[in-house]
Amino acid sequence: MRLLADRLVALQVVESVSVCEPLAGWRQVMVSDRRTRIDWAHCIKNLLDVHYPDAERIVLVQDNLNTHTPAPLYAAFPPAEAKRLADRPELHDTPKHGSCLNMAEIELAVLAGQCLDRRLADRAMLEREVAAWQAARNACGRGVDWRFTTEDARIKLKHLYPAIQD
Repeated sequence: MRLLADRLVALQVVESVSVCEPLAGWRQVMVSDRRTRIDWAHCIKNLLDVHYPDAERIVLVQDNLNTHTPAPLYAAFPPAEAKRLADRPELHDTPKHGSCLNMAEIELAVLAGQCLDRRLADRAMLEREVAAWQAARNACGRGVDWRFTTEDARIKLKHLYPAIQD
């Protein structure tokens, strides 16, 4: 999951939460007024209860943010509900400086280029545009063509590996 960088919409900053299942060619973008842990909790609930109600467990690769832990579920929902939700996802963070590894980040770049490349009048227009983009992308089932190889990772993320001193 990736939270979009601030987007200016008629002098109003708007955030969005993006969820992407890259191999299935499915994505969902939810527009929000802010980027909070409560928003993340509601996104997780929607993902688990609406889109994957029968899945015992989902693997969730997400940005390495302090709001992306089970704790927000307990802040947003009663304890029993929070526990039910917290037990289902298997959470994995992308490396701290490795957002290029996040497939949702790739989807957001496509969204920005195809949908958010102009000023939109208001939030309602933003929501309509994002919904239309999402429906079109989901209808064609376009997955993420991720070409980042292990060799590329070794080059790009070299600074993250410890240096061995002789």
